[in-house]
Amino acid sequence: MKGQVKFVNKDKNLFFPTLKKRVDVYFKENNLSKYGNGTMIVKTIALLLLYIVPFICLLIFQPPFWVALILWTLMGFGVAGVGMSVMHDGNHGAYSSNKRINYFMGDVVLNLLGASAFNWKLQHNILHHTYTNITHMDEDIDDKLVLKFSPHTQVKPIHKFQWLYSFFFYGITTLYWITAKDFIQLARYNKNGVNNDTPAKKRNTLIKIILLKTIYSFIILAVPSLFFGIPFIQVLIGFLVMHFFAGVILTVVFQLAHSVEGTSHPLPNAEGIIENDWAIHQMNTTVNFARHSKLLSWYVGGLNFQVEHHLFPRISHIHYPALAPIVKETAEEFGIPYLENKTFSNAIKSHVQFLQRLGRLPDINEAIA
Repeated sequence: MKGQVKFVNKDKNLFFPTLKKRVDVYFKENNLSKYGNGTMIVKTIALLLLYIVPFICLLIFQPPFWVALILWTLMGFGVAGVGMSVMHDGNHGAYSSNKRINYFMGDVVLNLLGASAFNWKLQHNILHHTYTNITHMDEDIDDKLVLKFSPHTQVKPIHKFQWLYSFFFYGITTLYWITAKDFIQLARYNKNGVNNDTPAKKRNTLIKIILLKTIYSFIILAVPSLFFGIPFIQVLIGFLVMHFFAGVILTVVFQLAHSVEGTSHPLPNAEGIIENDWAIHQMNTTVNFARHSKLLSWYVGGLNFQVEHHLFPRISHIHYPALAPIVKETAEEFGIPYLENKTFSNAIKSHVQFLQRLGRLPDINEAIA
């Protein structure tokens, strides 16, 4: 699977070389590191506390169930925030120039959330970032149960209603991730060659995933009941609430970058070639949203600046607001679209319209044509 599609810049477009030079000049002139800074450290502490402190309060104070559900909800916001703002930079190698710090903020933190960093890097860093919106290469737009995100896959009658039920399924995304997805994904990557490790390393990876998930499940599900006497049913309900909010937030934020109106879904030719420059392909398949909202930008880790992130994934997201005008100006200079939705609500509306359009069965006249 990996390497089946290649990008060929037939026109020798100079957009990306020019942009990279301008971005390098920005960091040099302002004497800035491309990695995180003190602001990033403060954010990391704040979001980790949003995840950990409510859980500690649940154990120590054992509040009424309705209060406990609020605490579980806060943990859901913490899970999403840590995933978007901390883990994401760490696993892209953008959090710090120190590889050990990146490992801790990426691998360790993601394992703390119950998921596998190994699989995440293969799916996100390699498949998604390389083959953005290319059907059967970018797993983010693969058909999922009753959801359809690609215009090049079969339309089923149920898809007509996906704009109504999609957000419920978004809510079980992280729950699926910590239970079955990592095992299914690892088996697929081992089989199709995306994971080209030796058999011994593959076995070790599987053992590590099982061990880490067991530890995660024991701490968050068993400890409250076994050592603090909290009824297990209350813990289970709270756990599901936490993951529902985390799933909705994480999935929606990522969907608003690629599964909205205006993005393209190009297919390779018979030789497996996308006749476009890779960077221009990213510009055609990626959309920003609400980039002037400081609060949203802080919480979602700059993922509302997905254009800048896809072009420069190894630069920390804290720099994206400053880089955006450079990217936009350079794109306009080369006649390349800079896609964005001005507000969060506009992006949500565009995503819903996208789901509606993909869910419509082809008109009989279109089929005949």
